Amino acid sequence: MLRLVVAVAAALLLARAAQAEDLLAFKVVMKDGVITPDRIEVVLGTPFRIDVTNAGSAPAEFESDELHKEKVLVAGGTGSLFFRKISAGTYIFYDDFHPNGTKLTLIIK
Repeated sequence: MLRLVVAVAAALLLARAAQAEDLLAFKVVMKDGVITPDRIEVVLGTPFRIDVTNAGSAPAEFESDELHKEKVLVAGGTGSLFFRKISAGTYIFYDDFHPNGTKLTLIIK
């Protein structure tokens, strides 16, 4: 019985990992206060992820106040943010550790 439970749990984890890889993905690079690209557009209802890399020499924090999402990255670090359901609108991401740096505008339409 325990083997069956473990097998089912493993299958569910693999299925979830495959779904995450199948999502529409956008690559974002942060480097010492500069975020590239500065704009991403997504069709309303499309699940997606943003893969963030900190190419800078110091920690960075990719953050959106409106979406209540953030990802802290060490220098050279990477991470992903997943989005399933977002209302149409314009959302701003910025580097909280470099508040005067560039911003990324996420547009859902």
